[in-house]
Amino acid sequence: MQKTNPVKAKDDYLNPQLKPRSPFQLALRRFLKNKLAILGVIVLFFIVLVAVFAPLLTDHDPTKGDLLIVEQGPSSEHILGTDASGRDNFSRLLYGARVSLMIGFSAMLFTLTIGLILGSLSGYYGGKIDNMIMRLADLVLALPFLVLALTIIALIEEVTITILVAVIAVTTWPTLTRIVRGTFLSLREQEFVLGARAIGASDWRIIFKHFIPNAIGPIIVNATLMMATMIIFESGLSFIGMGIPQPTPTWGNMISEAQNIRILRYHPEAWIPPGVGILVTVLAINFIGDGLRDAFDPKSNRR
Repeated sequence: MQKTNPVKAKDDYLNPQLKPRSPFQLALRRFLKNKLAILGVIVLFFIVLVAVFAPLLTDHDPTKGDLLIVEQGPSSEHILGTDASGRDNFSRLLYGARVSLMIGFSAMLFTLTIGLILGSLSGYYGGKIDNMIMRLADLVLALPFLVLALTIIALIEEVTITILVAVIAVTTWPTLTRIVRGTFLSLREQEFVLGARAIGASDWRIIFKHFIPNAIGPIIVNATLMMATMIIFESGLSFIGMGIPQPTPTWGNMISEAQNIRILRYHPEAWIPPGVGILVTVLAINFIGDGLRDAFDPKSNRR
């Protein structure tokens, strides 16, 4: 007689006939079910494509001005008109996306590197190393970001993309460092870590083989959300004239020109598109970050 099949479990990974999924596969599955996160991925991917292929979408040089066509309105030649220096606003919008995204990603990566190194050392070794790093983090956090960033920029003669990325990273690393430190402190006394120490594994091997893989979820989530913050920081600094100098196109530089009351009132096509670009990009990244946070949430694994 043919045996009857057992009752199938509601969750696939509770079915003993199926191969168990890894934590990453479970996280990916939950992420793909988040509609807002998928929408954020699509929107961000579209913005990245526009930034990468900007030279194919416009023939105008975003840094070259023409005083004969200053502050012209939208036309077939200039879709979004021209700015106060006769530069094409549409080309500056596309190239500005490239610069703003590059600054946001680079600053996030630089901050992530600093936070991962200092947070690992602080959370793993503790003691004097932990006290020294945390007191330095407290000192940086005690100073307002804008004041600290403006002070550093004021001491520099010429602000470049590299310098701006470094300034943002140097003034924002404590938050991620504390997150990494807290995660490492919770893992330090776990049985698998004590077992690795008992068999003579080196400190760096334990950190890279055991600590970082178990802390990768919170790190990825906070790094993603941090990228959106970096884009806002760059736009804010450029708006007050302390970011990337003209004529380099950034969304913050384009909005900064709206401080001219004439452009603000009669040429909304010059500053609304970059403002919408910042808004949509930040929302897309935040949707992705929220989706990753829900996907990597350990409580979601409990059944």
